[in-house]
Amino acid sequence: MKPKNEKQPKTWRKVKLGEVLELKYGFGLPETKRKTGRVPVFGSSGIVGAHNEAAVQSQGIVIGRKGHVGSIHYSNVPFYPIDTVYYVDQLKIPGDIKFFYYFLKRMPFQQIGSDVGVPGLNRDIAYSLEVKIPEDPNIQKRIADVLSAFDDKIELNNKINQTLEQMAQAIFKEWFVSPSIALAEEDKLPKGWRVGKLGELMVARKEKFRKYEEWKNLKLLDLGRFPQKSLAITSYGKGEEIKTAGIGFKKGDVLFGAVRPYFHKVVIAPFDGVTNSSVFVITPKKESSYAFLVTVLFSENTVNYASMSASGTKMPVIKWEDLCDMEVLIPEERAIENFNKTVKNFYNLIIKNTLENQKLASLRDLLLPKLMSGEILVKS
Repeated sequence: MKPKNEKQPKTWRKVKLGEVLELKYGFGLPETKRKTGRVPVFGSSGIVGAHNEAAVQSQGIVIGRKGHVGSIHYSNVPFYPIDTVYYVDQLKIPGDIKFFYYFLKRMPFQQIGSDVGVPGLNRDIAYSLEVKIPEDPNIQKRIADVLSAFDDKIELNNKINQTLEQMAQAIFKEWFVSPSIALAEEDKLPKGWRVGKLGELMVARKEKFRKYEEWKNLKLLDLGRFPQKSLAITSYGKGEEIKTAGIGFKKGDVLFGAVRPYFHKVVIAPFDGVTNSSVFVITPKKESSYAFLVTVLFSENTVNYASMSASGTKMPVIKWEDLCDMEVLIPEERAIENFNKTVKNFYNLIIKNTLENQKLASLRDLLLPKLMSGEILVKS
């Protein structure tokens, strides 16, 4: 790549967005109608589930129409966009659709939501936006290839993280579930094992910031940024978004969603930061039981227990005391320590990969406007 000295490359031209692409409406598909399959279902927040058949038989771009207005996502495989989004599966001009995925990420869609009552993306207004694009599809592809290299590495790290999570769960089941007996048959447990309470393994970090100035510049992790059923975060916000007291957390702490239906949202904090009162910040009582505690909190048993123990009507929550009261099988101490020696390395690597992804995303986002404006040109 080389910096550009001219004001604008001559090969770039100004067009209206509607001349380049069509924003097509997504399709109705409530969760109750989805059938088991591997086709990604996209809502305005990204992938929201799976289905057994695709509505769009190609790669494509997904744009948030309702909810997360103007959010931009890309599917490399046939997909199913639901009715809260627009999608783009082909262009009106010769071009590279992946280029337009990155191009649309720069569009001010959030500023043009105009539906009365419910914020939404008005298609006609979006079509009227004037944009400058490179005419040559080859230039478009080269720009997309540069940016895709960052996303490909991020995706690889995400897949590694998923594999590490699965390995940790598999080892946990082999060591602590397969050889064990149901909690009701405590007299049949292996020697040194016992039925205890989750609260024996953990404590809550309850450090609240007293002044807005203390947390406003910190990195924010809230439930909206927790991925579903993954320990690795994919994004974070700014502490200034919290208007009430923020709760501090440290790198390596376990953040547990305390509000239904988000009990499945459990992440390992990859850095120091701040969260809000909808999240428990958890640390182990003994460092040697860290990996065991993380894996228990991330398990379906804990999700189910929290769901049954939650109280409240509109947004049921689980009290800290009730979470601590959950019955768990506690193996003998040496087994827990050996598990920690094996699996904690997995969780440390998840933190490492997550931090690398944040750096890659920052560099990609720094290059994005420069490449899209022609300020930096990509060599053929």
